[in-house]
Amino acid sequence: MAFIDIVLRRPSYGWQDEQGNLIKPRPGQIFAEFFKRLNIVRDKRNWLSLMSWVKVLCMVPFLALFIFKFFSLWLLLAAFVYSMFIMGTHGTIWHHRYCTHGAYKFKNRFWRFFTQNLTVCMIPEEIYVISHHVHHAKSDQPGDPYNAEAGFLYCFLADVNHQPIATDLSENDYNRVKSLMKHTGVIANSYQQYLSWGSYQHPGRAMLYWLLNWSFWYAAFFLLGGHALACTLFGAAGFWAVGVRTFNYEGHGKGQDKQRPGTDFNQSDKSINQLWPGIVAGEWHNNHHLFPKSARSGFKPHQVDMAWYYIKMMNTLGAISSYHDSKEQFYKLYESPYREALQNTANHAEA
Repeated sequence: MAFIDIVLRRPSYGWQDEQGNLIKPRPGQIFAEFFKRLNIVRDKRNWLSLMSWVKVLCMVPFLALFIFKFFSLWLLLAAFVYSMFIMGTHGTIWHHRYCTHGAYKFKNRFWRFFTQNLTVCMIPEEIYVISHHVHHAKSDQPGDPYNAEAGFLYCFLADVNHQPIATDLSENDYNRVKSLMKHTGVIANSYQQYLSWGSYQHPGRAMLYWLLNWSFWYAAFFLLGGHALACTLFGAAGFWAVGVRTFNYEGHGKGQDKQRPGTDFNQSDKSINQLWPGIVAGEWHNNHHLFPKSARSGFKPHQVDMAWYYIKMMNTLGAISSYHDSKEQFYKLYESPYREALQNTANHAEA
């Protein structure tokens, strides 16, 4: 079978039936798979999925302290900006455009490390990157790890049920995983370590990175605003980590055809451009599916793209050495022909 068909860990309910149709598991099946895959006593290779959700649970006390002890309108504003704009934009800059699609290149490792750690770390690169390649190859088809047609829970719990890499890859296939992850700077397991832990990254290194990143940012927030600000922004990071799990369900029209002429030009799947994700994170999703390797997806004047502004600024400063920008192609191949067709239709109507 093709690499893209086997690289992710297949859920117990499968991707498709014998006729090739998408399997839409019941909520009970989804929850059963979810809790089974969090059980490290049953299988230690579940460690990465468990760690991802433990991070979220660790943020609950911080969020509670913000709400019940430190709450103020200024801190509410800080939480809103950090969760929606800063965390959202960083996810697009780092996980999406760099780690997955290689839309730009850093001048050196320092600037890569700097960009990676601009925010509190919440999502393991390995879970995001490999599965997102599959998502683009199989968008809205059986095997898409967050296929919106299978429902909200299918997408929301996908990081555990559908996104982890398979635990039984051949050495050649594991080397292909390594090639997709190498540029991220995340250190790879050897093949024997991969067979033991079921992951690209070693749990020891992952937990050390988690500790150092969180320690740095709590100390930085504390120096800026004491425990009140630190608890507020850590709680906001946890809020974002839950909210981002809903994005692909919404970004693919909840499994329905919600595309609009003149707005959504990629019609090979159900991806749509949405105003709010576009503004807060630069996620003009239909544009992105048209040109996945572009460092910019906000092509039109009203499509604010703060992720692109960061990439362009860092390029100007010399921290980013090169990038892909598909804006010119977008106008040439899609926007301009569409406007010309509208004008021709109007002219014929007047005639």
